[in-house]
Amino acid sequence: EVQLVESGGGLVQTGGSLRLSCAASGFTFDDYAIGWFRQAPGKEREGVSCINSSDGSTYNADSVKGRFTISSDNAKNTVYLQMNSLKPEDTAVYYCAAALLVAGLRPMDLYEYDYWGQGTQVTVSS
Repeated sequence: EVQLVESGGGLVQTGGSLRLSCAASGFTFDDYAIGWFRQAPGKEREGVSCINSSDGSTYNADSVKGRFTISSDNAKNTVYLQMNSLKPEDTAVYYCAAALLVAGLRPMDLYEYDYWGQGTQVTVSS
């Protein structure tokens, strides 16, 4: 059974930091890209960051460049999202998802992703 389990969300003040974790199981981790997406109330789900579990290459949305860092521990089948300099507009439910690594994969396109976690709430107070 495929599982993606997020953890690490919470309430933080503007300028603070959080580290999210995504623990994956039930599939061959190195064959997938792991992405982080977020969805704020009344808004569409949007891509935040993605990592290729095979070669470690990463992609970040412009809105989080320089503030968020994605990394993976392949021995633990776990992906992390380190979020620094948080802003109120970062408030959302954060989801991790897995997409099979294929040529032409669009890392910020949620329809590329096959498996999803249940989400973790991140709230940034002003």
